[in-house]
Formats: sequence, structure tokens, C-alpha cells
Amino acid sequence: MKNELDEYRSRDGLSQGELAEAVGVSRQTINAIERERYDPSLELAFKLAAQFDCAVEELFDPALDDAA
Repeated sequence: MKNELDEYRSRDGLSQGELAEAVGVSRQTINAIERERYDPSLELAFKLAAQFDCAVEELFDPALDDAA
């Protein structure tokens, strides 16, 4: 899933490790999300949005197919 996590994290001056600690996951999880190799759980997506005081939709773009 496309995301803006690295931009938000950089904007706030946080390392991957610092962000991971703040939301209760490993640094590897943050890295995998930023590299679009892992989609966060709904709970984690909300924690990340709360960390940056933004809507989940601002961080993540699921690029849903309109053909459904």
C-alpha cells in the first residue's frame, strides 16, 4: 500500500527506531511499511496517524479498485 510515512517521520525529525518505540512495534516493521513491503494492521495505522496528528487517509493510500 502506498504511504507517506517516511515523509511524515522525516518532517517530525524521528528515526525509524524512535517512531517504532512510540507506536509499540519494531524498527523493522516501520522500515517494511515505508518500503511498501508490509501493510499495517488497522490498529497500527490508527496509532501512526495519531502519532502524526493526521487522518489515516493522509498517511496511507490503499488505491482501491473502483471495479469491485
